[in-house]
Amino acid sequence: MTYTPSSTDVLFLLLGACMVLAMHAGFAFLEVGTVRSKNQVNALVKIITDFAASTVAYFTIGYTLAYGIGFFDDAATLSVDNGYGLVKFFFLLTFAAAIPAIISGGIAERARFYPQFTATLLIVALAYPLYEGMVWNGNFAIQAWLEATFGQPFHDFAGSMVVHGFGGWLALVAVLLLGARRGRYPRQGAVAAHPPSSIPFLALGAWTLTVGWFGFNVMSAQAVEHISGLVAVNSLMAMVGGILSAMVLGRNDPGFIHNGPLAGLVAVCAGSDLMHPIGALTTGIVAGALFVVFFTQTQNRWRLDDVLGVWPLHGICGAWGAVAAGIFGQTALGGLGGISLLSQLAGTLGGVVLAMLAGAVIYGGLKASVGIRLDEEQEYEGADLALHKISATPRSES
Repeated sequence: MTYTPSSTDVLFLLLGACMVLAMHAGFAFLEVGTVRSKNQVNALVKIITDFAASTVAYFTIGYTLAYGIGFFDDAATLSVDNGYGLVKFFFLLTFAAAIPAIISGGIAERARFYPQFTATLLIVALAYPLYEGMVWNGNFAIQAWLEATFGQPFHDFAGSMVVHGFGGWLALVAVLLLGARRGRYPRQGAVAAHPPSSIPFLALGAWTLTVGWFGFNVMSAQAVEHISGLVAVNSLMAMVGGILSAMVLGRNDPGFIHNGPLAGLVAVCAGSDLMHPIGALTTGIVAGALFVVFFTQTQNRWRLDDVLGVWPLHGICGAWGAVAAGIFGQTALGGLGGISLLSQLAGTLGGVVLAMLAGAVIYGGLKASVGIRLDEEQEYEGADLALHKISATPRSES
């Protein structure tokens, strides 16, 4: 029997879309609090304009590429099921727009504005929907092949790998192509610290993301009939696990502590509908530890200037979450079953490869054609004044 969405489902999914939309404010303030004060305006402007670019790209091309549904075929379809299809687009758009918001934090303080705006259009119109459609719509029969080969398709309930992992690995390529901020690594073996400009703003961003994440995960059911309290509790447990491990390993550092819940929530997205809460707690604990370890390693030893640590937070923790679903989703570990670890490994690896290829093509092409980095004087002055002609704290007129 075919399920017919009700007006209640429309409201349910609309509330979810609004909660995830609010997460973009979290992305913005997390970046505002982390970057230096001369780049705070740029952080705010990037997130809101990238969302606008994402909306146009996803509406005109991306959504159709992923799901085969267009908005220009038959006007009569606009009112079907109380507009459920339109609200579903809105909900999935907020996921798609998270990709450039993730990347923004990694390339902060030295990326040119319009090349990044162009990259957003290309990512949301073409690159992300390609992977999204493979996993969530069965495009190219990849899921059918995984099921035939390993017994189950790749499972990612709310986007550990489809959204966060894809964005994090794409960001890694962008960060590598941009290079470090000037003065970040002044000589061999030396590291110049650029401490967060505002811990309160950083914390506000983390809290906003954390609250909105329950819409991200729970509302991924996409209908009231399919809602599960298990998803909510597993999200809670993973969030707490991430906080605790980041607190211990990060030695009470507020930056690590406030990214801890985000690491746990990134990781639990994939298997939040299958895991036992203890499995979700363990997934969050491991994710928080992975973030602290990889952030420290990339910044201080590998000299990779990923400003907000988006590759460790989204790329590493997202990949871990997809694999963790294959571990803790097993009935032997208290999960609900119906999942294959080998499919999880294959789907994760496929997402990593596709994201890095997309990053190389998009950011590599833009770097070669128009350039993607501010010049030395603009970077020294700060993106706020160089690009937007105003600072976050303008001097008072006398």
